[in-house]
Amino acid sequence: MSSEALKRAVMDALSSVVHPHTGDDVVASGHVQKLEVEDGGRVRFSFLLKTEDPGALIKHARSAAEGVDGVTEVKVNVQLPQAGSAGGAPSASGGGLKPGSVPAPTPRPGLLSEVDHVVAVSSGKGGVGKSMVATNLAAALAAEGLRVGLLDADIYGPNIPRMFGETRRPRVTGDKGKEMIEPLEAHGVRLMSLGFLLEDEQPAIMRGPLIAGILKQFLEQVDWGPLDLMVVDMPPGTGDAQLSLVQTIDLDGAIMVSTSQAVATGDVRRGVKMFEKVNTPVMGVVENMSGYICGECGTEVDIFGSGGAERLAREMGLDFLGRIPLDPAVRKAGDAGRPTVTSAPDSPAGKALSEMARKVFTALRADGAKVPA
Repeated sequence: MSSEALKRAVMDALSSVVHPHTGDDVVASGHVQKLEVEDGGRVRFSFLLKTEDPGALIKHARSAAEGVDGVTEVKVNVQLPQAGSAGGAPSASGGGLKPGSVPAPTPRPGLLSEVDHVVAVSSGKGGVGKSMVATNLAAALAAEGLRVGLLDADIYGPNIPRMFGETRRPRVTGDKGKEMIEPLEAHGVRLMSLGFLLEDEQPAIMRGPLIAGILKQFLEQVDWGPLDLMVVDMPPGTGDAQLSLVQTIDLDGAIMVSTSQAVATGDVRRGVKMFEKVNTPVMGVVENMSGYICGECGTEVDIFGSGGAERLAREMGLDFLGRIPLDPAVRKAGDAGRPTVTSAPDSPAGKALSEMARKVFTALRADGAKVPA
């Protein structure tokens, strides 16, 4: 069968997949886009996932394509609609940012008017445990009775679903045109992540303007409800997601996570400078993977060095929020979907993470935050 004939056969198969709510097939409704058939029967197409769509719709479309004779492989690129126009997306061009050059953030949009405080957890590079710190910060404060939400803004690496052990798909409520996404809840924390909307191992392939649209959608079209604190797990680096967030919402502060290595602290230094240029205060620095205590002999080994993040904080005039040791309990908790502060509170890392959360809580109250006692 020729590539053109196979393409027509796949398109016919996809036309048999009907949206359960609208009654339209996924081809006529514009869900299926950019269908391509490559040599060897490999099929690729984009699937525009809309707010009201059930998660099974993508799987049905994939199965329909896979069932066509001659198709050997199907790859689906899931795309989310951009909230609003792309014209307001931040740009990193023009020779970089100057201090104070980013416009003042607008008031918290939509239902975020019920969110008292927003804190971002960021890092200069990946692999330093940023998502782990965000997870345990949120879980620790929720365990103390605060109403906490966690927004996973790490679009390219959404790990929050796994760390909270949550795999369900969020429900959509409301009338057509006024739909709202209900965040999931685990360990007392309300959660939203792109990982809830993608299939397993589905990569998020998108450019900056679309990232800005997704973040705006998560801020305005998720029914967060009243929150004392929203924690935002940022992607590493100083790119579109960071700029989109600070232009969209008024952050109360950012927490920087680093290991002690010079390659990590150097990138964190750049991240701190970025937040300074967009007028976002940095609440402090956390040093993760700081020393490993041998379970057999009790000897402490500084695998990634020690004290580098604390020196960075001191040099930049920032608060040091603590050292989190390299503890097997953290790995076990993350893989099992149970935050360390609740699953292993008496472990070395559990105690350090709880103390870090206490310092963040104290800092919020010191700044006049309306945080419950």
